[in-house]
Amino acid sequence: MPQGSCAPPRPVVDNTLLAAKIAVARDATARVRAVLPASADAFIVDRTTREVVTLNLFVAIQACLDLAAHWLADAGWDMPGTYADVFAALAQHAVIPRELATRLAAAAAFRNLVAHQYGALNWRRVYALAASDLGDVDAFCATLAERARGQA
Repeated sequence: MPQGSCAPPRPVVDNTLLAAKIAVARDATARVRAVLPASADAFIVDRTTREVVTLNLFVAIQACLDLAAHWLADAGWDMPGTYADVFAALAQHAVIPRELATRLAAAAAFRNLVAHQYGALNWRRVYALAASDLGDVDAFCATLAERARGQA
């Protein structure tokens, strides 16, 4: 904002974009929760469920990565060279807690495994991610939404 301007400061990340990306992430996590069986063994033997869960985990993580990159760019901060580091950069600027950034960096590594097919997925680890780490996506979305409301 130019010095001496009476205009309000421009918010970091357009609210429409923020809402759309959060909706994508929440829809994907809801889909995972809806289809995830009660046990890893049931998950492992059901190819369709494995594929639905993997795709929706990928979509949720990608939506978070998109939001993180938009936030960094709109704030005028340096863009890290890796997906995992975008979360660390947000933590460095006190946008999200460091512990959350660390867990989301691990999720970004999972996203890369899926996207680039670096090797066979360990279905027990995918199940563990789906069964226990969706809260990190929820927390990230809630944190950014709250921060954006604070800018309004």
